[in-house]
Amino acid sequence: MRVLILGGTGFIGRAIASLLPSRTLFNRGTDPSMPGLVGDRDTGDYAALRTGSWDAVVDCSGYFPWQVSQAIDALGTRAGRYLFLSSHAVFDGGSSSLRPALWDAAPPLTNDTYGPSKVACERVVLDRFGDRATIVRPCKVAGPGDNQEGLTHWVREAARGGEIEVPGSVSQPVQLVDSRDLAAFVARLLTDDRGGAWTAAGDPTTLGSLIETCASVAGTTVTLKPVPFRRAPLVRPPSVWPTLNRDPAPARAAGLPVTPLATTIADILAEIRSQ
Repeated sequence: MRVLILGGTGFIGRAIASLLPSRTLFNRGTDPSMPGLVGDRDTGDYAALRTGSWDAVVDCSGYFPWQVSQAIDALGTRAGRYLFLSSHAVFDGGSSSLRPALWDAAPPLTNDTYGPSKVACERVVLDRFGDRATIVRPCKVAGPGDNQEGLTHWVREAARGGEIEVPGSVSQPVQLVDSRDLAAFVARLLTDDRGGAWTAAGDPTTLGSLIETCASVAGTTVTLKPVPFRRAPLVRPPSVWPTLNRDPAPARAAGLPVTPLATTIADILAEIRSQ
């Protein structure tokens, strides 16, 4: 299968690219270890996509609907399926309904504009590809190579041992998905030529349990000290807790694997210690 990956050098994109041997990357060309077609979505430079054809496209770097529209225009009819990597932030609160689409969000995106802008991106893909469109909506992604402070932050904190301040509440819900599980699911959907919209999520837990699991994997002893709410990795205000748990059952029935949280933590810890 010939797959074009829009992006492919970041955390999630790299995991997907590693599972698709017959893939071509399209990005700014800043990573020599991941060669491919060079262009720039921010400036609308899609000249490199004017030739060539692919069985499927995986869009890892579409955040604004105009970016998605321009990419599809450049591809014309030379792409079989379009898989768009969206986000669980598209959902309206804890429901399965989508938030209103935002068509003219200005960069940089915020917590208020990110989800609605992704909704608009999804609509572009669905309008242009119909039953050849696939939407994947991951919850918070974690794993080795993560370049954002999420689970990795708490792995690092727990590895030190001792007292750990936990902003807000240790009972806050948390639901992650391992980047390698997400990548495997994307590859499976492409192999099965499967459309539809899918929520990719691991098993639910709590912030306190997550930190204690980190300590158990690291072989340390920690004491969790709740402190007043403040911004911190994975910490969310109680008002949004209903949005933090999603039902992954349909995706799992379609082939989404689930790596145990302790395994994800162990692999992150091994990476930290190797550095």
